Amino acid sequence: MSQRVVIVGAVAAGPKTACRARRLMPDAQITMVDQDDLISYGGCGIPYFVSGDVTDEKELRSTSYHLVRDESFFRDAKGVDVRILTRAVAIDRKEKVLHVEHVKTGVKDTIPYDKLVIATGSRPNILPVPGNDLKGVYTVGSLHKAISIKESIAKGEVGKAVVIGGGAIGIEMAEALTDLWGVETTIVEFMPQVLPKIVDWSVAAIVERHLRENGVTVYTGEGAKEFVAGSSGRVARVITNKRELEADLVIMAAGVRPRGELARDAGLMVSAPGGIVVNQRLQTSDPDIYAAGDCIETYNLVTGKKAYAPLGSLANRQGRVIADNLAGIPSTFDGVVGSFIMKFFDMCVGATGISQEVAVSEGFDAVSAMGVSYDRAHFFPTHDMMYLALVVDRSTRRVLGLNGAAKMGDGLLARINAAAALIPKKPVISDFSNLELAYAPPFSTALDALNTAANVADNLVSGRLRTIEIKDFLAWMSGELKRPDWVVLDLRHPNEAGLLVEKFGDRWISLPYNRVKKEYKSLPSDKVLLIMCDAGTRSYEIQVFLDTVNMKNTMVVPGAMNLMRRLGVEWLP
Repeated sequence: MSQRVVIVGAVAAGPKTACRARRLMPDAQITMVDQDDLISYGGCGIPYFVSGDVTDEKELRSTSYHLVRDESFFRDAKGVDVRILTRAVAIDRKEKVLHVEHVKTGVKDTIPYDKLVIATGSRPNILPVPGNDLKGVYTVGSLHKAISIKESIAKGEVGKAVVIGGGAIGIEMAEALTDLWGVETTIVEFMPQVLPKIVDWSVAAIVERHLRENGVTVYTGEGAKEFVAGSSGRVARVITNKRELEADLVIMAAGVRPRGELARDAGLMVSAPGGIVVNQRLQTSDPDIYAAGDCIETYNLVTGKKAYAPLGSLANRQGRVIADNLAGIPSTFDGVVGSFIMKFFDMCVGATGISQEVAVSEGFDAVSAMGVSYDRAHFFPTHDMMYLALVVDRSTRRVLGLNGAAKMGDGLLARINAAAALIPKKPVISDFSNLELAYAPPFSTALDALNTAANVADNLVSGRLRTIEIKDFLAWMSGELKRPDWVVLDLRHPNEAGLLVEKFGDRWISLPYNRVKKEYKSLPSDKVLLIMCDAGTRSYEIQVFLDTVNMKNTMVVPGAMNLMRRLGVEWLP
């Protein structure tokens, strides 16, 4: 008798499991059930459907050769039976049957299985605030919600929108609303920065600045307290702990949590946050039941701890692993490093591994080394700046993560992917300094930006480079941090530095890079010199020189003026 495989969930991991299993087991009986009527779609493409970059929702459900992945497609092209609008109610592990019911008719049925796969995904977090059920308040948990949001905007019902949450989905939705539709959009993020715990503060500050440059208002360190209806019953205002915001549309983008209830109710092991516990073969605590996708708990290869990583790319890889194991091909999914990239207007931001904040919280002696360099040869016409923060453990020199921002394109993606391949192997800084990467002037510099960031990290943890935290420097410049013993040493050309000398007086000293070795004795010995250039390279060289003449009371401003400009610092001329 052929093996009966039943799959609960038909968006990402489920279809991948089904199609791979069919290729490996031509005689198997494969059935997918899903409570929705829209299946096998690219959920990560939802913001681009709302923005209009993807014009028709069917494009998110279509193959690369333009066939819509619906019931008939899976039946006729893939040989997989699909039952839509069918909710999985319970698993009878003893009898090995799945109890289901039709969403609309309530008709109940049972489906026998030899092997069961749970791919129930995740559900968006609903903020526990009054008014979260008002008309015009949405989550982005399904394609139906995205269609409804886009229809509302297209009807002219939305002039102002508030996005609650400054994570990847929140930022992408803010861009979608602003860029094509011209909706006046505000992001409200509870944490002190956008993309919290994903990227370092300086990279997040770059993102926030670019959002503001493109018309998105960003408030961090604020939480929504209430959504208030207007006279029509539709949402009209968002009340935070600091202000009131007008809104015709509210999108709650406050993260997701796993749908592990079906597994929990069947007596399978489920973590406290609700993720289904699986082994490396993606088997649950019942060896005849597998699980994959956003509903499972996985393993972080950097921290060595359990983790939750709801990404469509991972769900597809996990689906393949399950299918292999169903067919008797030993296959494992070892865990994640947490790689991510996204665009925001004409820039992109990405990360892999863990940020400095997370690394410190996990007990690492972590520092973040900011490397600012060109993404391609400086003489190539389309060169631009790339900002990379390499997170390392000071005591072991182990590289823990990389995050950064750059002009929109594949440049940042290439560096993130290179780091993602190395990080699971517990590399040290020298592995990145000496990493061989393809080179040609249209694509990179001879010493790649990733090599440069590693060299900065090497100098930092070796004690050759001493830096000031960017936040501290900016707080001092704004007057929030009182340090009368600090003064800036600007190594740039006097035509550039002179404007800031005029502005800040004795807080700013101009002494060009090529004159320091002859005129260093003119520098104040009773001050801490904050050394500033364009990118930081010249600053490091001068710090090393001043050390040799026993002027060690210095700190380099990492990223220097290039980073200051990208952050949109107000005091720059």
